Amino acid sequence: MPEQIVAVAGGIIGGIFLFVLIGITAYLLWKKFCHLLSYEKLTSPVKTTNANAIFQDQSTSGIQLKSTRSRSVPFIIPPTLHGRDWINLTNEEQVQEDTDPYMTPQSGPRSSFHSLAGAYVVGTINPELYKFPEDKSETDFPEGNIGRLWFSIEYEQESERLLVSLIKVRKLQPPAGSCSPFVKIYLLPDERSYLQSKTKRKTLNPQFDENFVFQVSSKMLLQRTLKFLVYHVDKQKKHHLLGQVIFPLKNEMLTDDNKLVIWRDLEKENLEPPSEYGDIQFSLSYNDYLGRLTVVVLRAKGLKLQEESHAVGVYVKVSLMNHNKFIKSKKTAAVLGSPNPVYNETFSFKADQTELDTASLSLSVLQSIKGEKTHLLGRVVVGPFMYSRGKELEHWNEMISKPKELVKRWHALCHSM
Repeated sequence: MPEQIVAVAGGIIGGIFLFVLIGITAYLLWKKFCHLLSYEKLTSPVKTTNANAIFQDQSTSGIQLKSTRSRSVPFIIPPTLHGRDWINLTNEEQVQEDTDPYMTPQSGPRSSFHSLAGAYVVGTINPELYKFPEDKSETDFPEGNIGRLWFSIEYEQESERLLVSLIKVRKLQPPAGSCSPFVKIYLLPDERSYLQSKTKRKTLNPQFDENFVFQVSSKMLLQRTLKFLVYHVDKQKKHHLLGQVIFPLKNEMLTDDNKLVIWRDLEKENLEPPSEYGDIQFSLSYNDYLGRLTVVVLRAKGLKLQEESHAVGVYVKVSLMNHNKFIKSKKTAAVLGSPNPVYNETFSFKADQTELDTASLSLSVLQSIKGEKTHLLGRVVVGPFMYSRGKELEHWNEMISKPKELVKRWHALCHSM
């Protein structure tokens, strides 16, 4: 009998324990199920929109852009920033309201292939503001222009070679309607030898893209000058000079890794035969506001050198005079061994406007030989009626009538002191 009672009590206790265990298990399962349901609600995907529709119809985003700029690029807010408030400003940009100071940005790696789903436009970027300056060298031609030439230069130190690339010429002005141009290239002071391009048939805008090589030592390089002569060939095979470009190398940094691309406007060559002692070309300009007289010594031609040798140096001395009294003088660098030297050097003198009626400029071309005295090759004086006549007087008066403008002319040299 006691054994039966113990068995019944044990069964009751075991049943109770089993019932409690089942209850606990059911409670845990129910709690986990409820947690999963709440997680699914929080992580449910955001309703996506068509990215193309964003750009086509901005009314769906609730923001209207009234930008007047053309070809603008939309500025997109990614989906991760949704929920923040954006307000319109008077400058039509968008700014974030500070309504949620506790929101922190997401951390962790981000893929570069983010989807635009859920993004919307808040502003535009104008690409015109980020463009490089437009090259107007092929569109802006001054009045009276007779053409423009493009070329590049490079110097190989090891082989001592000057590489010249003739690129193109634009807006040629031939005497007849048609034009078949070609170009001769000289390396001054050597005017006996030259290199020549191919002839381009019936075009005012020839494209050459030809390369030429001059052998010249690095010591003599900066004393050399490139000269381009552009010719037109007519039906009778006669050559007509259309213009020239003179380019001194002395002011250029020529290295193996520095290829310079340059353009210059064509100039008309002085076709008059050289005068007895040669000719000199220079520009004059007067700035009445600064009281500054500027002289640009360009080049000379047809000089009668006393000794034709590379040791002969030819330079120009510019002197400012007032009432025939010496005020100040400056001189160019010497060019060796050339009867047609090129200088392209600029000098400035202080001269009050009230002094222009009594002031004058003297330009003397001088030859220096080692161990000998300096020899005068020729001289020209420009100034008011008191000191000059003819072309020299005209040059001075034109300078005064065109303030701040460079006036360029050729003048014949004389030998009187």
